[in-house]
Amino acid sequence: MPSRAHPEAPPPLNLARLAAGAPGTWVTLPGAEVRVLALDAKQTGLRASGWLVCLTGEALIDLSEGDFVRLRASEAHRLTPADDWEALPVKAATVLMLVPDESGR
Repeated sequence: MPSRAHPEAPPPLNLARLAAGAPGTWVTLPGAEVRVLALDAKQTGLRASGWLVCLTGEALIDLSEGDFVRLRASEAHRLTPADDWEALPVKAATVLMLVPDESGR
């Protein structure tokens, strides 16, 4: 019985490497609203409703009214469009990922 040829699966996408290609700039994943950022200096955040995820390193997220969140690798913080925020890298090679809500598309 002949075997069926299966299409080759695409290689995995390394998000940290993708972000590192354009430090300080939000990079949008192909075909998605998900964005990644290699955080090399203080950065003003995007207004969005969704999850801000720290993929690598560590970041201090400065929120309005003196609040802040420290995100370590694999930790996330929920954002709303009303949030004014800035991100500051605490460790080298910090990469953030912004995953917007479905309704935000």
